[in-house]
Amino acid sequence: MFETSRTPARTDPLRARDAVFPAAEFAGRIARIQRALAPLGADALLLTGPENIFWATGRQTAGYFAFQALVVPASGEPVLLVRQLETTGARASTWLDDIRAWQDGEDPAAVLGRLVAGLGLKSLAVERNGWFVSLALGERIAAALDGVRLVDGSGLTEALRAVKSPAELAAIRHAAGYAQAGMVAALEACRAGVSENDLAAAMMAAAIAAGSEAMAMEPLVSSGPRSGVPHATWRRRRLESGDAVFLELAASHDRYHAALMRAAWIGTPPAEARRMMDTALSALDAALAAMRPGVPCAAAHEAAQSVIDAAGYTAAFRKRIGYSIGAAFAPDWGEGAILSLFTGVERPLEPGMVFHLPATLRSYGDFTVGASETVIVTETGIEVLSDLPRAMTVR
Repeated sequence: MFETSRTPARTDPLRARDAVFPAAEFAGRIARIQRALAPLGADALLLTGPENIFWATGRQTAGYFAFQALVVPASGEPVLLVRQLETTGARASTWLDDIRAWQDGEDPAAVLGRLVAGLGLKSLAVERNGWFVSLALGERIAAALDGVRLVDGSGLTEALRAVKSPAELAAIRHAAGYAQAGMVAALEACRAGVSENDLAAAMMAAAIAAGSEAMAMEPLVSSGPRSGVPHATWRRRRLESGDAVFLELAASHDRYHAALMRAAWIGTPPAEARRMMDTALSALDAALAAMRPGVPCAAAHEAAQSVIDAAGYTAAFRKRIGYSIGAAFAPDWGEGAILSLFTGVERPLEPGMVFHLPATLRSYGDFTVGASETVIVTETGIEVLSDLPRAMTVR
């Protein structure tokens, strides 16, 4: 059996105590989901991804590894199902009136099935691309929903998340300030004899002291040949003369993230590294210059790619120039599954979209150079959220 929160929600002293936004912000989001759901003809939308549940309700916890589900009916109020241990946090972080619980030892799929039946739902739109529902759990959910017509609701909520509200943009601006504080500290710490751990500690301490909450992914800190390995993290290596240093982090404010990446060199950088760095910065400039409302997402990538190709560094890039960023939970600080700045992505840029653009060039296994910015698309162009110089820091 599932249990409903015992305290009537509207008189609950815990209700929304830790909510990141006012009730009206989330009521508007639920209404937008319901409008987007209408063409599917389903009685409700089932959400299981932590980012989508957070966006719709404000629900956040480090315990999202345990199954949770949000049922958003075509009309009326949503119902949240969480593990019993998580009910206190769910009450504190949301404005929801109806929070149900499954108990340790129960199959949450079976509890979900009973919940859907109790709500009288005959058809359900389901997101099929969430990271936190295993194949085995998905099969149990399908069995528990036997007799309910299932339709594909994948991408419905993500499409709404792509354009941020003023409240979301304010949170992202705060996060950008925390990220810059962390990057400044890491760059100041770069010198021969310092370890990668020292850099990571300086970066994280400064970002957290500035205001950052838990980050959805660990910072990327690597040096020497390790800096030429994509997504490498710190491993106690001490910096030596002649080393490249790669630094990237995303900081968080109310679960909203902004990222920043910079490069450093211990000693005199070789001519090839300098040329690659100049190319990366020119590519970033070109991408940023191409961004304005109405142009396709592909335009920024194609502008950057043209600069890189002309310099002869096509093989050193081979990736998208950017991706959407906003609300995030581990294991990823970005929203790259929502929207990319890449060839073939024709959705037009709109005011309120937010992107991280990491312009990196790699000599794979040797070094990485480049810089990044997080930007907000505005009515007339873009707002760059960092004023930190992009040039390579030489120590």
